[in-house]
Amino acid sequence: MARSLLVIIWHLLADPTTRFHDLGADHYTTRIDTDRKTRNHIRQLQALGFTVTLTPAL
Repeated sequence: MARSLLVIIWHLLADPTTRFHDLGADHYTTRIDTDRKTRNHIRQLQALGFTVTLTPAL
């Protein structure tokens, strides 16, 4: 984490025209790929020996 902060600070100081732009509190939650997340969870459950059947929620 410290390295990430140092890289950000370096970029901000290296280019005086750079400005901070807040992406918002929901930036990551709105960018979630639900299909990929579903596939990953199914794969993990199958690796544990479970048979997975999905039914849509009402």
